[in-house]
Amino acid sequence: MSEAGPASRGPGPSIRARLIVGATLVLVGFLAFAGYAVQRAHDDSVRSAQFAHLQTTVYLLLAAAELNVNGMLVMPAAFPEPRLSLPGSGLYASVDNLNRKERWRSGSAVGSNLPFPAAADIGQWRFEVVRGKSSAYLAATYAVRWNVGGLQAPLILSVMEDMTPLERESRAFVRTLWTWLGGTAVMLLLSQTLLLQWALAPLGRVAGEVRRIEDARQEHIEGRYPSEIAALTDNINALIRNERVRQTRYREALSYLAHSLKTPLAVLRASSDDTARLPAVVADQVARMDDIVAHQLARAAAGSGTLFAAPLPLAPLLQRIRASLTKVYADKRLDLAVDCAPDLSLRIDEGDAFELLGNLMDNAAKWARREVRVRAWREASTLHACVEDDGPGFSDTREVLKLHVRGDEHVPGHGVGLAVVNEIVRARGGELTLSRSSLGGAKVEVSLPVA
Repeated sequence: MSEAGPASRGPGPSIRARLIVGATLVLVGFLAFAGYAVQRAHDDSVRSAQFAHLQTTVYLLLAAAELNVNGMLVMPAAFPEPRLSLPGSGLYASVDNLNRKERWRSGSAVGSNLPFPAAADIGQWRFEVVRGKSSAYLAATYAVRWNVGGLQAPLILSVMEDMTPLERESRAFVRTLWTWLGGTAVMLLLSQTLLLQWALAPLGRVAGEVRRIEDARQEHIEGRYPSEIAALTDNINALIRNERVRQTRYREALSYLAHSLKTPLAVLRASSDDTARLPAVVADQVARMDDIVAHQLARAAAGSGTLFAAPLPLAPLLQRIRASLTKVYADKRLDLAVDCAPDLSLRIDEGDAFELLGNLMDNAAKWARREVRVRAWREASTLHACVEDDGPGFSDTREVLKLHVRGDEHVPGHGVGLAVVNEIVRARGGELTLSRSSLGGAKVEVSLPVA
Protein backbone atom coordinates (compact mmCIF):
# COMPACT_ATOMS: atom_id res chain seq x y z
CA MET A 1 0.00 0.00 0.00
CA SER A 2 1.49 3.30 -1.03
CA GLU A 3 1.43 6.26 1.29
CA ALA A 4 0.05 9.56 0.16
CA GLY A 5 2.75 12.10 -0.39
CA PRO A 6 2.71 15.82 0.47
CA ALA A 7 0.93 16.60 -2.79
CA SER A 8 -2.17 14.68 -1.60
CA ARG A 9 -2.72 16.88 1.43
CA GLY A 10 -5.74 19.12 1.30
CA PRO A 11 -5.44 22.88 1.62
CA GLY A 12 -5.01 24.32 5.10
CA PRO A 13 -7.10 27.11 6.63
CA SER A 14 -7.33 30.15 4.40
CA ILE A 15 -5.34 33.28 5.18
CA ARG A 16 -8.60 35.19 5.54
CA ALA A 17 -9.91 32.71 8.12
CA ARG A 18 -6.64 32.78 10.03
CA LEU A 19 -6.55 36.56 10.14
CA ILE A 20 -10.21 36.85 11.14
CA VAL A 21 -9.90 34.25 13.90
CA GLY A 22 -6.64 35.76 15.13
CA ALA A 23 -8.01 39.31 15.03
CA THR A 24 -11.19 38.19 16.81
CA LEU A 25 -9.23 36.54 19.62
CA VAL A 26 -6.92 39.53 20.02
CA LEU A 27 -9.82 42.00 19.92
CA VAL A 28 -11.97 40.04 22.37
CA GLY A 29 -9.01 39.60 24.70
CA PHE A 30 -8.13 43.29 24.52
CA LEU A 31 -11.72 44.48 25.08
CA ALA A 32 -12.21 42.01 27.93
CA PHE A 33 -9.08 43.27 29.65
CA ALA A 34 -9.94 46.91 28.95
CA GLY A 35 -13.53 46.42 30.17
CA TYR A 36 -12.37 44.70 33.34
CA ALA A 37 -9.82 47.45 33.98
CA VAL A 38 -12.43 50.21 33.46
CA GLN A 39 -14.93 48.39 35.67
CA ARG A 40 -12.38 48.00 38.46
CA ALA A 41 -11.31 51.62 38.12
CA HIS A 42 -14.95 52.76 38.33
CA ASP A 43 -15.66 50.60 41.39
CA ASP A 44 -12.49 51.80 43.13
CA SER A 45 -13.29 55.42 42.29
CA VAL A 46 -16.86 55.17 43.57
CA ARG A 47 -15.76 53.35 46.72
CA SER A 48 -13.01 55.91 47.40
CA ALA A 49 -15.53 58.74 46.99
CA GLN A 50 -17.93 57.01 49.40
CA PHE A 51 -15.21 56.42 51.99
CA ALA A 52 -14.29 60.12 51.73
CA HIS A 53 -17.96 61.01 52.35
CA LEU A 54 -18.10 58.69 55.37
CA GLN A 55 -14.90 60.25 56.71
CA THR A 56 -16.50 63.70 56.43
CA THR A 57 -19.53 62.41 58.34
CA VAL A 58 -17.22 61.09 61.08
CA TYR A 59 -15.69 64.55 61.39
CA LEU A 60 -19.23 65.93 61.68
CA LEU A 61 -19.94 63.54 64.59
CA LEU A 62 -16.63 64.42 66.19
CA ALA A 63 -17.47 68.12 66.07
CA ALA A 64 -20.93 67.55 67.59
CA ALA A 65 -19.93 65.11 70.37
CA GLU A 66 -19.71 66.44 73.97
CA LEU A 67 -19.08 64.98 77.46
CA ASN A 68 -20.82 66.31 80.57
CA VAL A 69 -19.18 66.70 83.96
CA ASN A 70 -19.89 63.05 84.73
CA GLY A 71 -18.13 61.92 81.55
CA MET A 72 -21.38 60.91 79.85
CA LEU A 73 -21.72 61.34 76.11
CA VAL A 74 -23.97 64.14 74.92
CA MET A 75 -25.06 64.27 71.26
CA PRO A 76 -27.31 66.87 69.55
CA ALA A 77 -30.82 65.95 68.45
CA ALA A 78 -30.24 66.93 64.79
CA PHE A 79 -27.30 67.05 62.36
CA PRO A 80 -26.52 69.00 59.20
CA GLU A 81 -26.67 65.61 57.43
CA PRO A 82 -30.43 64.93 57.36
CA ARG A 83 -30.02 61.24 56.45
CA LEU A 84 -28.68 60.58 59.96
CA SER A 85 -32.07 61.49 61.38
CA LEU A 86 -34.22 59.63 58.85
CA PRO A 87 -34.92 55.99 59.81
CA GLY A 88 -33.78 53.48 57.21
CA SER A 89 -32.07 56.16 55.10
CA GLY A 90 -29.05 53.93 54.44
CA LEU A 91 -26.58 56.17 56.32
CA TYR A 92 -26.04 55.16 59.94
CA ALA A 93 -23.80 56.49 62.71
CA SER A 94 -22.60 55.20 66.07
CA VAL A 95 -20.49 56.67 68.90
CA ASP A 96 -19.22 54.35 71.67
CA ASN A 97 -18.04 55.75 75.02
CA LEU A 98 -15.83 52.93 76.25
CA ASN A 99 -15.39 54.20 79.82
CA ARG A 100 -19.13 54.41 80.46
CA LYS A 101 -19.91 51.45 78.15
CA GLU A 102 -22.57 53.57 76.51
CA ARG A 103 -23.41 53.67 72.78
CA TRP A 104 -25.17 56.37 70.84
CA ARG A 105 -26.99 55.52 67.64
CA SER A 106 -28.21 57.96 65.00
CA GLY A 107 -31.96 58.29 64.40
CA SER A 108 -31.52 56.48 61.07
CA ALA A 109 -30.38 53.34 62.96
CA VAL A 110 -33.40 53.10 65.28
CA GLY A 111 -34.95 49.63 65.28
CA SER A 112 -32.17 48.04 63.23
CA ASN A 113 -29.49 45.58 64.22
CA LEU A 114 -26.43 46.92 62.41
CA PRO A 115 -22.89 45.44 62.58
CA PHE A 116 -21.05 48.58 63.70
CA PRO A 117 -17.31 48.01 64.22
CA ALA A 118 -16.57 47.90 67.96
CA ALA A 119 -12.80 48.40 68.05
CA ALA A 120 -10.17 50.65 66.54
CA ASP A 121 -6.71 51.95 67.46
CA ILE A 122 -6.62 55.43 68.97
CA GLY A 123 -5.90 58.02 66.27
CA GLN A 124 -6.22 55.49 63.43
CA TRP A 125 -8.76 55.36 60.58
CA ARG A 126 -10.30 52.10 59.58
CA PHE A 127 -12.13 51.68 56.26
CA GLU A 128 -13.79 48.37 55.45
CA VAL A 129 -16.79 46.52 54.09
CA VAL A 130 -18.90 44.82 56.76
CA ARG A 131 -21.59 42.24 56.13
CA GLY A 132 -24.99 42.29 57.78
CA LYS A 133 -27.80 39.75 57.62
CA SER A 134 -29.43 41.26 54.56
CA SER A 135 -26.91 43.71 53.15
CA ALA A 136 -23.31 44.82 53.01
CA TYR A 137 -22.09 48.19 54.27
CA LEU A 138 -19.18 50.54 53.73
CA ALA A 139 -17.83 51.49 57.14
CA ALA A 140 -15.47 54.23 58.34
CA THR A 141 -14.28 54.04 61.96
CA TYR A 142 -12.13 56.42 63.95
CA ALA A 143 -11.01 56.15 67.63
CA VAL A 144 -10.11 59.23 69.68
CA ARG A 145 -9.21 59.95 73.30
CA TRP A 146 -11.50 62.79 74.47
CA ASN A 147 -10.24 65.21 77.17
CA VAL A 148 -12.77 67.36 79.02
CA GLY A 149 -12.10 69.05 82.36
CA GLY A 150 -9.42 66.58 83.31
CA LEU A 151 -11.57 63.64 82.25
CA GLN A 152 -10.37 61.33 79.52
CA ALA A 153 -12.84 59.24 77.55
CA PRO A 154 -11.93 56.95 74.62
CA LEU A 155 -14.57 57.31 71.91
CA ILE A 156 -15.12 55.15 68.82
CA LEU A 157 -17.01 56.90 66.03
CA SER A 158 -18.42 54.76 63.20
CA VAL A 159 -20.40 55.65 60.12
CA MET A 160 -21.86 53.02 57.76
CA GLU A 161 -23.64 53.30 54.43
CA ASP A 162 -25.74 50.62 52.80
CA MET A 163 -24.01 49.32 49.64
CA THR A 164 -27.25 48.32 47.89
CA PRO A 165 -27.58 51.63 45.97
CA LEU A 166 -23.88 51.49 45.10
CA GLU A 167 -24.17 47.91 43.85
CA ARG A 168 -27.23 48.85 41.83
CA GLU A 169 -25.35 51.76 40.31
CA SER A 170 -22.35 49.51 39.64
CA ARG A 171 -24.52 46.92 37.88
CA ALA A 172 -26.06 49.64 35.71
CA PHE A 173 -22.58 50.91 34.85
CA VAL A 174 -21.39 47.40 34.02
CA ARG A 175 -24.38 46.80 31.74
CA THR A 176 -23.78 50.08 29.95
CA LEU A 177 -20.01 49.47 29.72
CA TRP A 178 -20.27 45.95 28.27
CA THR A 179 -23.10 46.92 25.95
CA TRP A 180 -20.97 49.63 24.41
CA LEU A 181 -17.86 47.46 24.37
CA GLY A 182 -19.80 44.62 22.75
CA GLY A 183 -21.20 46.97 20.12
CA THR A 184 -17.73 48.38 19.53
CA ALA A 185 -16.33 44.86 19.16
CA VAL A 186 -18.99 43.93 16.60
CA MET A 187 -18.34 47.12 14.61
CA LEU A 188 -14.58 46.60 14.73
CA LEU A 189 -14.89 42.97 13.64
CA LEU A 190 -17.17 43.90 10.75
CA SER A 191 -14.82 46.71 9.74
CA GLN A 192 -11.82 44.42 10.08
CA THR A 193 -13.50 41.70 8.00
CA LEU A 194 -14.27 44.18 5.24
CA LEU A 195 -10.74 45.59 5.44
CA LEU A 196 -9.21 42.10 5.23
CA GLN A 197 -11.46 41.23 2.32
CA TRP A 198 -10.32 44.36 0.51
CA ALA A 199 -6.63 43.81 1.42
CA LEU A 200 -6.65 40.13 0.42
CA ALA A 201 -8.59 40.67 -2.81
CA PRO A 202 -5.33 40.71 -4.88
CA LEU A 203 -4.54 37.18 -3.64
CA GLY A 204 -7.96 36.04 -4.80
CA ARG A 205 -7.35 37.59 -8.20
CA VAL A 206 -3.96 35.87 -8.45
CA ALA A 207 -5.57 32.53 -7.59
CA GLY A 208 -8.21 33.14 -10.27
CA GLU A 209 -5.57 33.93 -12.88
CA VAL A 210 -3.59 30.81 -11.95
CA ARG A 211 -6.73 28.68 -12.37
CA ARG A 212 -7.32 30.24 -15.79
CA ILE A 213 -3.72 29.45 -16.74
CA GLU A 214 -4.23 25.84 -15.62
CA ASP A 215 -7.37 25.65 -17.78
CA ALA A 216 -5.43 27.06 -20.77
CA ARG A 217 -7.71 30.11 -20.90
CA GLN A 218 -4.80 32.44 -20.18
CA GLU A 219 -1.08 32.31 -20.92
CA HIS A 220 0.34 34.28 -18.00
CA ILE A 221 -0.62 36.50 -15.07
CA GLU A 222 -1.76 39.79 -16.53
CA GLY A 223 -3.10 41.92 -13.66
CA ARG A 224 -1.28 44.65 -11.78
CA TYR A 225 -0.75 43.84 -8.12
CA PRO A 226 0.64 45.53 -4.98
CA SER A 227 4.40 45.48 -4.50
CA GLU A 228 4.14 42.74 -1.85
CA ILE A 229 2.58 40.39 -4.42
CA ALA A 230 4.27 41.68 -7.57
CA ALA A 231 7.45 39.72 -6.83
CA LEU A 232 5.37 36.54 -6.54
CA THR A 233 3.47 37.13 -9.78
CA ASP A 234 6.67 38.06 -11.62
CA ASN A 235 8.33 34.84 -10.47
CA ILE A 236 5.27 32.80 -11.47
CA ASN A 237 5.37 34.37 -14.93
CA ALA A 238 9.09 33.72 -15.16
CA LEU A 239 8.54 30.12 -14.11
CA ILE A 240 5.81 29.71 -16.74
CA ARG A 241 8.06 31.20 -19.43
CA ASN A 242 10.96 29.04 -18.33
CA GLU A 243 8.82 25.90 -18.43
CA ARG A 244 7.44 26.72 -21.87
CA VAL A 245 10.92 27.45 -23.21
CA ARG A 246 12.14 24.15 -21.77
CA GLN A 247 9.27 22.22 -23.35
CA THR A 248 9.82 23.97 -26.67
CA ARG A 249 13.53 23.16 -26.56
CA TYR A 250 12.90 19.48 -25.88
CA ARG A 251 10.34 19.31 -28.67
CA GLU A 252 12.77 21.04 -31.02
CA ALA A 253 15.58 18.73 -29.91
CA LEU A 254 13.50 15.63 -30.61
CA SER A 255 12.40 17.00 -33.97
CA TYR A 256 15.98 17.92 -34.86
CA LEU A 257 17.29 14.53 -33.79
CA ALA A 258 14.65 12.74 -35.82
CA HIS A 259 15.60 14.80 -38.85
CA SER A 260 19.37 14.93 -38.37
CA LEU A 261 19.85 11.24 -37.68
CA LYS A 262 18.24 10.27 -40.98
CA THR A 263 21.38 11.10 -42.97
CA PRO A 264 23.89 9.14 -40.84
CA LEU A 265 21.51 6.19 -40.76
CA ALA A 266 21.08 6.36 -44.55
CA VAL A 267 24.89 6.42 -44.97
CA LEU A 268 25.25 3.38 -42.72
CA ARG A 269 22.51 1.56 -44.59
CA ALA A 270 24.08 2.34 -47.98
CA SER A 271 27.53 1.20 -46.76
CA SER A 272 26.37 -2.09 -45.28
CA ASP A 273 27.47 -3.99 -48.42
CA ASP A 274 30.94 -2.39 -48.58
CA THR A 275 32.68 -4.51 -45.98
CA ALA A 276 36.05 -2.91 -46.60
CA ARG A 277 34.97 0.62 -45.80
CA LEU A 278 32.22 -0.29 -43.30
CA PRO A 279 34.31 0.06 -40.07
CA ALA A 280 35.56 3.53 -41.02
CA VAL A 281 32.09 4.65 -42.13
CA VAL A 282 30.51 3.33 -38.93
CA ALA A 283 33.09 5.10 -36.75
CA ASP A 284 32.66 8.37 -38.65
CA GLN A 285 28.85 8.30 -38.60
CA VAL A 286 28.66 7.21 -34.95
CA ALA A 287 30.92 10.14 -33.99
CA ARG A 288 28.71 12.44 -36.01
CA MET A 289 25.54 11.12 -34.33
CA ASP A 290 27.21 11.45 -30.91
CA ASP A 291 27.98 15.11 -31.65
CA ILE A 292 24.38 15.73 -32.74
CA VAL A 293 22.92 14.09 -29.63
CA ALA A 294 25.36 15.91 -27.29
CA HIS A 295 24.60 19.27 -28.83
CA GLN A 296 20.84 18.82 -28.80
CA LEU A 297 20.83 17.70 -25.16
CA ALA A 298 22.93 20.72 -24.21
CA ARG A 299 20.67 22.96 -26.27
CA ALA A 300 17.52 21.54 -24.68
CA ALA A 301 18.88 21.94 -21.15
CA ALA A 302 20.44 25.37 -21.69
CA GLY A 303 19.06 27.85 -19.22
CA SER A 304 16.34 25.45 -18.00
CA GLY A 305 17.52 25.20 -14.42
CA THR A 306 18.76 28.72 -13.68
CA LEU A 307 15.60 30.58 -12.76
CA PHE A 308 15.99 30.18 -9.00
CA ALA A 309 19.73 29.42 -8.91
CA ALA A 310 21.76 30.95 -6.10
CA PRO A 311 24.12 33.80 -7.02
CA LEU A 312 27.35 32.29 -8.36
CA PRO A 313 30.63 34.23 -7.80
CA LEU A 314 32.28 34.59 -11.20
CA ALA A 315 35.86 35.49 -10.25
CA PRO A 316 36.72 32.05 -8.70
CA LEU A 317 35.07 30.26 -11.63
CA LEU A 318 37.05 32.25 -14.20
CA GLN A 319 40.27 31.55 -12.32
CA ARG A 320 39.52 27.80 -12.31
CA ILE A 321 38.89 27.84 -16.06
CA ARG A 322 42.07 29.89 -16.59
CA ALA A 323 44.12 27.37 -14.55
CA SER A 324 42.75 24.45 -16.60
CA LEU A 325 43.38 26.11 -19.96
CA THR A 326 46.91 27.10 -18.96
CA LYS A 327 47.67 23.42 -18.48
CA VAL A 328 45.86 22.28 -21.64
CA TYR A 329 47.65 24.83 -23.84
CA ALA A 330 50.95 24.84 -21.96
CA ASP A 331 52.88 24.47 -25.24
CA LYS A 332 51.59 27.86 -26.41
CA ARG A 333 52.78 29.68 -23.27
CA LEU A 334 49.66 31.82 -23.37
CA ASP A 335 49.33 35.14 -21.59
CA LEU A 336 45.75 34.53 -20.31
CA ALA A 337 44.61 37.51 -18.21
CA VAL A 338 41.34 37.62 -16.25
CA ASP A 339 39.81 40.88 -15.01
CA CYS A 340 36.77 40.36 -12.76
CA ALA A 341 35.67 42.05 -9.51
CA PRO A 342 35.73 39.64 -6.52
CA ASP A 343 32.11 40.43 -5.61
CA LEU A 344 30.67 40.04 -9.11
CA SER A 345 28.04 37.27 -9.21
CA LEU A 346 25.25 35.98 -11.44
CA ARG A 347 22.21 33.80 -10.79
CA ILE A 348 23.14 30.88 -13.02
CA ASP A 349 23.62 27.14 -12.70
CA GLU A 350 27.30 26.31 -12.25
CA GLY A 351 27.19 23.82 -15.14
CA ASP A 352 25.76 26.45 -17.49
CA ALA A 353 28.36 28.96 -16.30
CA PHE A 354 31.20 26.52 -17.07
CA GLU A 355 29.61 25.69 -20.41
CA LEU A 356 29.24 29.36 -21.35
CA LEU A 357 32.50 30.87 -20.10
CA GLY A 358 34.54 27.69 -20.56
CA ASN A 359 33.63 27.40 -24.24
CA LEU A 360 34.40 31.07 -24.87
CA MET A 361 37.76 30.94 -23.13
CA ASP A 362 38.65 27.55 -24.65
CA ASN A 363 37.78 28.82 -28.12
CA ALA A 364 39.95 31.91 -27.59
CA ALA A 365 42.86 29.85 -26.22
CA LYS A 366 42.57 27.41 -29.14
CA TRP A 367 42.87 30.16 -31.77
CA ALA A 368 45.14 32.59 -29.92
CA ARG A 369 48.83 32.94 -30.79
CA ARG A 370 50.10 34.26 -27.44
CA GLU A 371 47.52 36.48 -25.74
CA VAL A 372 43.94 36.10 -24.37
CA ARG A 373 42.07 38.78 -22.42
CA VAL A 374 38.96 37.99 -20.35
CA ARG A 375 36.95 40.72 -18.66
CA ALA A 376 33.62 40.60 -16.75
CA TRP A 377 31.76 43.58 -15.33
CA ARG A 378 28.28 44.85 -14.56
CA GLU A 379 26.49 47.94 -15.84
CA ALA A 380 23.12 48.73 -14.25
CA SER A 381 21.01 45.57 -14.67
CA THR A 382 23.23 43.93 -17.30
CA LEU A 383 26.26 41.71 -16.83
CA HIS A 384 28.92 41.80 -19.55
CA ALA A 385 31.62 39.25 -20.31
CA CYS A 386 34.20 39.87 -23.03
CA VAL A 387 36.77 37.38 -24.33
CA GLU A 388 39.46 38.55 -26.81
CA ASP A 389 42.41 36.86 -28.47
CA ASP A 390 45.19 37.71 -30.91
CA GLY A 391 44.35 34.90 -33.35
CA PRO A 392 43.04 35.12 -36.90
CA GLY A 393 39.54 36.23 -35.87
CA PHE A 394 36.22 35.29 -37.45
CA SER A 395 35.79 35.04 -41.18
CA ASP A 396 32.01 34.74 -40.91
CA THR A 397 30.31 35.84 -37.66
CA ARG A 398 26.99 34.20 -38.65
CA GLU A 399 28.01 30.79 -39.87
CA VAL A 400 30.36 30.20 -36.97
CA LEU A 401 27.38 30.09 -34.54
CA LYS A 402 25.86 27.14 -36.40
CA LEU A 403 26.40 23.54 -35.37
CA HIS A 404 29.58 21.82 -36.68
CA VAL A 405 30.90 24.97 -38.35
CA ARG A 406 34.56 25.66 -37.51
CA GLY A 407 36.82 28.50 -38.49
CA ASP A 408 39.57 26.16 -39.55
CA GLU A 409 39.10 22.46 -40.29
CA HIS A 410 42.72 21.83 -39.26
CA VAL A 411 42.01 22.84 -35.66
CA PRO A 412 40.57 20.00 -33.53
CA GLY A 413 36.94 20.35 -32.44
CA HIS A 414 33.40 19.65 -33.47
CA GLY A 415 32.13 23.19 -34.01
CA VAL A 416 29.69 22.87 -31.10
CA GLY A 417 31.16 25.34 -28.53
CA LEU A 418 29.95 28.71 -29.80
CA ALA A 419 26.63 27.23 -30.87
CA VAL A 420 25.99 25.97 -27.33
CA VAL A 421 27.08 29.34 -25.88
CA ASN A 422 24.67 31.08 -28.21
CA GLU A 423 21.81 28.83 -27.08
CA ILE A 424 22.54 29.46 -23.38
CA VAL A 425 22.71 33.23 -23.94
CA ARG A 426 19.46 33.25 -25.94
CA ALA A 427 17.72 31.13 -23.31
CA ARG A 428 18.55 33.74 -20.67
CA GLY A 429 17.36 36.62 -22.83
CA GLY A 430 20.87 37.87 -23.47
CA GLU A 431 22.89 38.79 -26.52
CA LEU A 432 26.04 37.34 -28.09
CA THR A 433 28.16 39.67 -30.21
CA LEU A 434 31.10 38.62 -32.42
CA SER A 435 33.58 41.21 -33.70
CA ARG A 436 37.27 41.92 -34.16
CA SER A 437 39.41 42.56 -31.12
CA SER A 438 41.92 45.36 -30.63
CA LEU A 439 44.45 42.54 -30.14
CA GLY A 440 43.92 41.64 -33.79
CA GLY A 441 41.89 38.47 -33.31
CA ALA A 442 38.36 37.56 -32.29
CA LYS A 443 36.25 39.38 -29.75
CA VAL A 444 33.20 37.71 -28.21
CA GLU A 445 30.99 39.76 -25.91
CA VAL A 446 28.08 38.35 -23.91
CA SER A 447 25.41 40.56 -22.37
CA LEU A 448 23.05 38.96 -19.82
CA PRO A 449 20.19 40.59 -17.90
CA VAL A 450 20.64 40.46 -14.11
CA ALA A 451 17.48 39.75 -12.06
